[in-house]
This record gives sequence, structure tokens and C-alpha cells, in this order.
Amino acid sequence: MNQSAKRYSPLQAAMIGGAIATTATISVFGQALTRSVHAALQDSPKALVDQVWQLVNREYVDGKFNQQDWQAIRQSLLSKDYTSKDEAYVAIREALQKLGDPYTRFMNPKQYESLTSQTSGEVSGIGIRMQVNEKTKRLTVVEAIENSPALKAGLKSGDEILAIDGKSALKMSVEDASKLIRGRVGTSVSLDLERPGNKFNIKLTRATIEVPTVRYTLKQEAGRKVGYIRLQEFSSHAADQMRVAIRNLNNQKVDSYVLDLRGNPGGLLNASIEIARMWLDDGHIVKTVDRKGSSAQTKANRTAITKLPLAILVDGNSASASEILTGALKDNKRAVVVGSQTFGKALVQSVHELGDGSGLAVTIAHYYTPNGTDINHKGIVPDIKLDLTQTQERQLASNPNLIGTNSDPQYARAIAVLSNGKLAQTVKSQNSQSVSVSAKDLKF
Repeated sequence: MNQSAKRYSPLQAAMIGGAIATTATISVFGQALTRSVHAALQDSPKALVDQVWQLVNREYVDGKFNQQDWQAIRQSLLSKDYTSKDEAYVAIREALQKLGDPYTRFMNPKQYESLTSQTSGEVSGIGIRMQVNEKTKRLTVVEAIENSPALKAGLKSGDEILAIDGKSALKMSVEDASKLIRGRVGTSVSLDLERPGNKFNIKLTRATIEVPTVRYTLKQEAGRKVGYIRLQEFSSHAADQMRVAIRNLNNQKVDSYVLDLRGNPGGLLNASIEIARMWLDDGHIVKTVDRKGSSAQTKANRTAITKLPLAILVDGNSASASEILTGALKDNKRAVVVGSQTFGKALVQSVHELGDGSGLAVTIAHYYTPNGTDINHKGIVPDIKLDLTQTQERQLASNPNLIGTNSDPQYARAIAVLSNGKLAQTVKSQNSQSVSVSAKDLKF
């Protein structure tokens, strides 16, 4: 058997925080296999098992494999007879669990496809965001995405979806509706819709849709023009979308920026580096260290788009790529960080497509912030530590329109710092003890 695996460069296309590169070079796996073993394993579940073992053996960041005898594990894996791929999947997962690393993981074909679709920043569909309206309990269009079939066909926010390809949507979840609406590019889907005073049917042809991961708006706050940018994930399109956001806000003559990374689980390493360079002219961004102790430093390259004052919002769900960006701007005294302590994931994965369409993520490196800080299991402590109360969290979760407004305590605190001219002083003192306040104690 001569299977190949798609291998992702740690610096240009590495996965951090559950994301995956969308471009790859080809790397033939199993070079250590003899031709006799190679032939014996051809078209067998054992081939998949050994492919996974070989990749981990070659790349895993811990050369001691969590004090496990990795060679003995291979012998045990190959001594078994697998009657199905599912049996092989179970054996693979059991072997990987011994590494004690939740980020080195096996994905069946559906899970791998879902991951690649998510982080490619593209879906095949008609280009709408939906939600179940709390009052009517009906599936409702929130937004028709720019340049999508839905927008071109005239779908609007507030349109209620009654049926999808003839199937009633009156009690359908967003997830179930999405499964019906998505499909192969070029195929069609029929929607029955209701707009006040008008019921109508529309047939749409599915297309490849670039999913917006960056949302931005100009806000007037205390006599200042503030550019508010929310980055939801570091997908393959995130850097391009961020560049557009900053430039458009620059053209609107903003005075300062708020970059919201709350709830951002991470994504592509290269996307975080590109975005850091949009805010930072000089200084280091991140250092990665592999299993051999070899390190690589990534630096800013004098391509910053703006040098205006910047506040970053983070919380306990800001992870990996979010922490790389936050750490780079914080350590270089480029921004003041406001919010809750971040998640604390300082590991980099490469992702491989396996022979049967399944996938493997392997931790290949540890990363450090520019000051050499290891944030793994610790996270980044904000310059202004401001934890939301449970009531405030519920309020924002139930009414997302309040996020990024003065009803959002963390955003309001960032605006106060920017408006009062305290940003430079706060950033200057960030290497000393962070300011810690409670959201309920703030008065503006």
C-alpha cells in the first residue's frame, strides 16, 4: 500500500484550538515500513492503525510519549485482527489516550469533514444566518450574507422559513435546517417563506459561501469614534476580512479600536500571525518549540495598518490563536487587555487526512508569548481583570445585540479606558500587577 497523508507546516498552516489548514503538501507516511509489512497491510484496517502510529511517532511534541513505550504500543496494535474500520477507530483512540493529550486526537470521516469545513471559512449553501425567534418560535432569517444566492434573491432579515424542500420547518432547529439547506454546489433548494402580509416560495442554487468571521461597526462613544471589531474564529479568510475591517474603519476616521476576542476558540496559526502584523509594526509575535527543542521566532514585519489606541476583550473561552494574538499585543505594549483570564492552551497541532477520509490532529509544538511566558493551563491575565456576574452573562447570552454596547460591562470598561486617555498608562504598567475589578462595582 502506498497511502499518503496531507501534512501541515507548523508555522504556515498549523492548527491551534481545533482548527485546520486548508492547504498542504503531500508527505508519504510509513517510510520505515518494510515492503513485506507494507504489502501485508494493504487495504486492511491495520494500515490505518499503523498510519496513525507512524505520524505520532514522527511528529508528537513529547519524544517520551508520556512515558509510554510507543514501540510496544505499535506491536500491540498490529497484533490484533480488525474486522471493521470502526474497530480500528476504537483501537486508535485507546492508544492516543495513553499520551494524556486531548489535542492529539483521531477524527472519523464525518468529524474530519466537519472540521475542515469549519476552518476553511467556507460552506456550500445559500448564505443565510438563522435563529429561532423567541417570541414566534419560528425559524427566522437573521441575515443574508454578502454576495450570496440568498441576498441576490432578495431574502431579508425577519423572513420566516415555513418549509425546506417541502418539509415543514415550523418546529425545526437551526441545526436541522442547516443540514437540509446545505448541499453540493450547483444543486438547488426550495424555501417556503413568510414576510408580513406575504407568503412566497423561492428556489435557490447552492454556491460556495465565504462565512463572515469578522464583524465590525463604527461607534460613537463619549465624543469619540471607536472602531469595534469582533473576531469569532481564525479561519482561512479571517486575515483578509480583518484587513478590510481595519481599512474601512480607518477611512471613517476612527480615534481608537476595540478588538473583541471573547468566545474565540482559536484557529489557524498563520491567521493569528497575519492579524498580529496588522496591529504591530515591531517586535516578536510568538515562539514555537518542537520535540527536539528547536525554536522558531515569528516577528512583526512593519506592515501594521493602524497605530491607533487599541483595547482587546477576552474571556475564559478565548483560546490558542486568540491567546497568541493577545499575548503578542500585550507583551509588546501595543494594547490594553480587558476581561477575564483566558483559556490557557499553548500547544500547536498539525492535521493529517488519512487514507480512508478520516483525520488525525497531532500536537507538534509548544508556544510561548514574546516575553517567554508559558500560558499553558494558565491563560493570560488581562491588564484590567473584569469578570462578569452570572446575571450579566445570562443577559448577554439571551440578547446578543447587547454585546459591544454600554450594557456590556467589559466593553464599557474598555471604552472608559480609551475615552479617559488612560490607555498608554495602563499598557505601560502592564508588567506590574494587573488591575482587578468586579463588573458590578463599575460606574460610568
